[in-house]
Amino acid sequence: MAKKVDQVAEFAGVSAVTVRRVLNGSELVSPATRERVLRALDVLGIRRPTPVEVERAAMVGLVVPDLQNPVFPAFAEALAGRLNKRGLIPVLCTRTADGVSEANYIDMLLAQNIGGIVFIGSSYADAGAEQGAALKERGVPMVLVNAADENLDAVQVSADDGHAVQQALTHLTGMGHERIGLLIGPVGHVPSTRKLAGFAEFWQARGVARETWLPWVGHALFTLEAGATAVAGLLREGVTGVVCGSDALALGAVRGARRQGLNVPRDLSVVGFDDSALMGAVDPALTTARQPVAAMASAAVEALLRQMEGQVIGPETTLFQTELIVRASTSMSPRRRPSQ
Repeated sequence: MAKKVDQVAEFAGVSAVTVRRVLNGSELVSPATRERVLRALDVLGIRRPTPVEVERAAMVGLVVPDLQNPVFPAFAEALAGRLNKRGLIPVLCTRTADGVSEANYIDMLLAQNIGGIVFIGSSYADAGAEQGAALKERGVPMVLVNAADENLDAVQVSADDGHAVQQALTHLTGMGHERIGLLIGPVGHVPSTRKLAGFAEFWQARGVARETWLPWVGHALFTLEAGATAVAGLLREGVTGVVCGSDALALGAVRGARRQGLNVPRDLSVVGFDDSALMGAVDPALTTARQPVAAMASAAVEALLRQMEGQVIGPETTLFQTELIVRASTSMSPRRRPSQ
């Protein structure tokens, strides 16, 4: 049957997933696409499905690298709710300490009634070459949210990282900070690369030479301890403010500053990214760039459904602007503060 499905898909100009939707009477296919598939069945001499041949709801995998970063569960929850409302079954797929990987989940999903996959903070490349090739070969609808690596051939939804950094820099320079650090993820991490580009553009527009601001940039893993360690190097460069690539890094920067006897925000202003749960309850409450999780989840689901309905979507990236939430972790530069 799989061979016949592929033949119908090729003849109708749709994916194999769409053909299966039609064969099983799914409502996730537009009338025009359904008619195109039905005509292909007639031409190829394959029996049309009867009204009683209705399938179970399709599953959609939500693939995340881990659940330690609070923004990943936030996206998973927002996506799951929207998928449920469309009659789809969300399946959470995340790495576990006992060795279950993204590849294991992809293998299981491919053996089931898979409707599509949303990768959050990762991509099909993380699932392994074999699994990634299988997903593409079967034409499984996919959407990437804040992908960690380059995926020029995929449909993506991402936060506008460069804009977020420039918002934070404008906020800090407005309070008199002149030497501001940037603490981001490892080299090659795409969202961090976008943040660095925004950082460079900001200083270039103000006539600050690259050799001046480059020592203000630090790279680290997205953990508290890595942030605490990395901020020490930025403090040696004399920064009075630091913009971080995640809330975890920002909380680490606060910890690292305190280890040196510094006070946040009196001696160092810190800005995070994500506005994860409880960032308003930490001490000090964290100024951070809030990702529009609900809007991004809606866009990802809509893009996934369009593919599941048989629409061909070219590679595209939709960027969403963040909102800077100003709290207690930022204040006037100590160099501008009146002496007591």
